[in-house]
Formats: sequence, structure tokens, C-alpha cells
Amino acid sequence: MTAATDGAAGARPASKRDQKTRERNLTRVEARAASEKARAEFAATLDALEDKLNVPKQVGIRVDRLKVKAKAFYDEQPVAAVAAAAGIAAAVGGLVWLIVRSKLGD
Repeated sequence: MTAATDGAAGARPASKRDQKTRERNLTRVEARAASEKARAEFAATLDALEDKLNVPKQVGIRVDRLKVKAKAFYDEQPVAAVAAAAGIAAAVGGLVWLIVRSKLGD
């Protein structure tokens, strides 16, 4: 075997053409990796936007949080929680009464 055919390292210096081909292939691999990363980031951004703009989902999340807070408040201070619930019910009832009265009074 000769040095040209056995492919030993350093047996033959790489030509400029081989070096340019290697560099071009490397930049293609880098470009493919960059585009895959950009696609993944774009998909994550779209998912985040979908979560933020999905009003029913956001309302559900907030209601669940409010339920947990109300339960914790009731567990810590049951008398105050009952008083707060009665106050809220009275306020809503009064508001409804005022609205109905104003509509019937026209």
C-alpha cells in the first residue's frame, strides 16, 4: 500500500477543495441545528401565547386559585369567613335589588 491509498493521517495534506467542502458541510449542519432550535423556540412562544390568550383557561386557573385561598381562609378563620360570605351575599343581593327596582321604575 502506498501513502495515498492507506489514508494515514498526515500522509497527504488536505486540498483547498476538500477543506472548502468540509467547511460548507459544517455550515450546513450548523444551519440545520440553528433552524431546529429556532423552530423549537417558536413553538414554545406560540404555546405560551395560546395559554395567555385562552380566556376560559385563564378564568379557570384564577377560579381554582380563589377556591384554594377561600378554603385556607375558612380553615384558619371560620367565623370571619362566614361573616365575609354573608357580607358579599348581602352586597350582591342589594345590587340586584337596586337594578331590578330601577328597571321596573321606568
